[in-house]
Amino acid sequence: MKRKQIDVLRSAVHKRMKSSTRLNTLARLSFGVLILAGLSSPLRAQVGITAVPFLQIEPDSRGGGMGNTGVALADNASALFWNPAGLAFQDKTQISITHANWLPSFNANLFYDYLVGAVHLDGIGTIGGHITFLNLGEQTRTDETGLELGRFNSYELAAGLSYGFQLSERLALGTGFRFIYSSLASGSVGGQRINPGSSVGLDFGLLYKTREFSVLNRDAIFRTGFNLSNVGPGVQYTDNAQKDPLPTVFRFGWSYTMDLDKEGINTLTLSNDFSKIMARNEQVVANGDTTFQSMNVMKALFSSWGSFSRFNGTETVELSLADQLMIGAGMEYWYNNLFAIRTGYYYEHPENGNRRFVTLGAGLRYSIFGVDFSYIYTLEEEHPLADTIRLSLLLNL
Repeated sequence: MKRKQIDVLRSAVHKRMKSSTRLNTLARLSFGVLILAGLSSPLRAQVGITAVPFLQIEPDSRGGGMGNTGVALADNASALFWNPAGLAFQDKTQISITHANWLPSFNANLFYDYLVGAVHLDGIGTIGGHITFLNLGEQTRTDETGLELGRFNSYELAAGLSYGFQLSERLALGTGFRFIYSSLASGSVGGQRINPGSSVGLDFGLLYKTREFSVLNRDAIFRTGFNLSNVGPGVQYTDNAQKDPLPTVFRFGWSYTMDLDKEGINTLTLSNDFSKIMARNEQVVANGDTTFQSMNVMKALFSSWGSFSRFNGTETVELSLADQLMIGAGMEYWYNNLFAIRTGYYYEHPENGNRRFVTLGAGLRYSIFGVDFSYIYTLEEEHPLADTIRLSLLLNL
């Protein structure tokens, strides 16, 4: 990672936490979007104005291998993340766990775990639950002179429930609820005690799938859907600090699955997701002073669709609605529902995060067991997300 980028990160973290030199370099890097979202220039990114961006980490190795897509697939227990409406079309019980060493290029022993399960209840729908955990490691707290005052552990977690139900044979709705807890530091800064941050978030999703239809005498199906996730109050770490909003994300997309032969042994799926952070800062004038603060979440949902200007650290730039979109595209090939290979591409505008990478993945199924693997190949050298590997284990009952 470039020295300039690290300096920018330190500045952003310092501002967010109202901190001083009492936190060492690693702890500062742990606070904010770098550790959680893996952005190479977080002041440019929409997530730069949100708290707990670990909620945006894609937990499913299948979707991760397909360019971070899944809102219109959502056909396993990880639908809780992609689109809870996808639970409605599932009639099985599934348990899955995903593990990833996060930002491996930093060698900071950070890791991410996601445990999820879903169960179908006849006449009711499908209910799922999840636990998300991000370990940020052990940090050293120091005073202004560099004297060590002790050590503390930093971590963030979320736990919640989701429910999907069918409105008709082809249309489903879903919703979810999660509790969020963020413990980044301990002690006090400037006479203010640093507290763990907490909040709650709600999800709302819709999924539509067509009946099977024929293309070149092969069966095919088309799906489309959207998901609005993490709608809730902001997170606050000190008594007088401004609350930072949750990373509310609007995601919509489509998928197309087609048999490549009449027997249905070989199948191909194409998927495409578009997502956007629904958070904004607004200008506030009080006593002749102009400041910026996070916009109310409900107001932001309606005010985040236009273009807006922001300072990227060098100059003021204007981002159109199209510039604010994060785009993923993926492809998956299955052989006889036993073996899958996947690939995809993920793109963000250079002034909106500038994440650009190719994803690769594979999957195996045998009896009630399954395993999925995904890998990120970044197009930028020394990118924090380079060589990130996710591994998911599945149990279908």
